[in-house]
Amino acid sequence: MKNNNEQNSPAGGPSARNTDGTDVHGLRGTAGAGARKPYARPVIRKQYMGAANKFGGYSVPEPVLSIDGVSIAELVSKFGSPLFVYSENTLRRKVRELNQAFSSRYPSFQAAWSYKTNYLDAICNVFHSEGSWAEVVSGFEYLKARHNGIPGDKIIFNGPYKTYEILKRAVSEGARIHADHLDEIRDLKKISDELGRPVEIALRLNLDTGMVPQWSRFGFNLESGHALEAARIATSDGKLKIIGVHSHIGTFMYETGPYKKAADKVSKFYKQLREELSQPVRYIDLGGGFASKNKLKAHYKADCSWIPSFDAYAEAICDTLYENFPGEEPPQLFLETGRALVDEAGFLISSVAGSKMLASGQRALILDAGVNLLYTSTWYDLKVSPTQHYSGAWEDVILYGPLCMNIDVVREKCLLPNLHRGEQVVIHPVGAYNVTQSMQFIEMKPAVVLVSPKGEVKLIKRRETMEDMVAMES
Repeated sequence: MKNNNEQNSPAGGPSARNTDGTDVHGLRGTAGAGARKPYARPVIRKQYMGAANKFGGYSVPEPVLSIDGVSIAELVSKFGSPLFVYSENTLRRKVRELNQAFSSRYPSFQAAWSYKTNYLDAICNVFHSEGSWAEVVSGFEYLKARHNGIPGDKIIFNGPYKTYEILKRAVSEGARIHADHLDEIRDLKKISDELGRPVEIALRLNLDTGMVPQWSRFGFNLESGHALEAARIATSDGKLKIIGVHSHIGTFMYETGPYKKAADKVSKFYKQLREELSQPVRYIDLGGGFASKNKLKAHYKADCSWIPSFDAYAEAICDTLYENFPGEEPPQLFLETGRALVDEAGFLISSVAGSKMLASGQRALILDAGVNLLYTSTWYDLKVSPTQHYSGAWEDVILYGPLCMNIDVVREKCLLPNLHRGEQVVIHPVGAYNVTQSMQFIEMKPAVVLVSPKGEVKLIKRRETMEDMVAMES
């Protein structure tokens, strides 16, 4: 049986030719040379023209040619691929929107930057320059904040594991310690003995806001009475004074109702501490968890218009606090927002390393960045954009990373033009958690740059080298 290239020519002879010198299959060559186009099996491809359906329009992604005026080609040429890029303009705009939304409604408001979301010094210092305190969840992050010049009394120390040494240092430096369990309360009492003075702390609560699953592993449960019992144990001998109440109800919270319930329950517990236990409570910390403009895999809506604004979160929280403290000055309010501030400022430039046709007939692209750098791709359909204008057919492709692991899938389905090896895509928003949770596995970590409001590109973390990899080995 002859293949497609042989059907219009004698067996073993040259292909039939058109008058312009190409063979009937479009291959240019000299008659009689025997050149044939390589056989490719036919594939039926769905074409997308942006037609509307009952779920809304289906549009191809707009290309990302530059980030804050700096071209993708220039960034790759200078810093290589893959490459994390952050927009300082976006970072400052987001934190100013947060501060405006809450401060305009609740004057006694203070934002604290969540270090675990992205603890690169340059990123943290953008938020600190806008007035944010530091919120940390480990000894490492506490030292990071101190390294960045943040005094102890402007650090909120959360987390279930604090070594005795770092806990004592944080207490000595005036940090706001949020106690997570009774063993930590015992440590704090011992520190009180060693310092010869009472230690001020806050209690972390977990509570029911109707969200499933409930974040119940951190702090003391409110509804069961554990929180009040912990408060009695903490204050029974006068060594500890409770000055605050903290609760963090979840992550990527795209409804404001649970914050209203949390603010109400925390306020009532705050007043219980003040009135029943005579504690000098001064502040409420409602954590973070605000959603960014990203797309959860399980959510059917294609855009992010349904994500609440900072104003919507602020109305739910601030109105509830005022309702609980009528006729008196309400307590100071802290928030530890991370994802919603930094996610949309982060981009990952990645290059196509190869393409292949899978047995299913689906086309796949292999990128030089995978789940080693994109931890959040597990939960989000990150947006993938070409970096040039393309005409012609677009098709659904699967995006694989460079790792020799079957789970290294960046996108299970993604609409892209016919990209070739060496061309780039931009994956976004990726500013939250991907840098801090990236894996040291198979590939070395890439460089990270920050584009300033003036369009200057600053290298804020250099690309790793083999010397870095072996420096701590012996």
